[in-house]
Amino acid sequence: MSENRNDEEDLRKFLTELKVLEGTANIIQSRLNIVDAALADIASANLSIEGVKNNTSGSEILVPVGGGSFIRAKLSDVEKVIVGVGADVCIEKTVAESVEDFKNRQSDLEKAKASLEQQLTQTLNNLNVRRGQAAEILKKRETAAL
Repeated sequence: MSENRNDEEDLRKFLTELKVLEGTANIIQSRLNIVDAALADIASANLSIEGVKNNTSGSEILVPVGGGSFIRAKLSDVEKVIVGVGADVCIEKTVAESVEDFKNRQSDLEKAKASLEQQLTQTLNNLNVRRGQAAEILKKRETAAL
């Protein structure tokens, strides 16, 4: 009788842990999605800046405005770009400085992504272990009921 009570307590404990681990995995996955979006944004910005530096002042370019749409524009300055540095603050930098800045941001984001992927793997491994333990308890209960 006390073994059944212990099994039930263990089962409740594992089910609670499963819910927590599933929530943690979802949060980590959401963070990974944010990091991936930031990496894509940086890659796009870097590509645009690299394209600008190969043009001259007065060159006509197409500027993406979203939804696969573009507007025509003329470059007035190909030496400097305005770069967002966070908290809705932008500063003017040279093309070379901005490219270096984007490389540093990309490196930081890739490190964060690797860390999040490692956390997700550990969480999923723990989740699988807990699921297995819960399944064993359920199997024991079913066998005892017969």
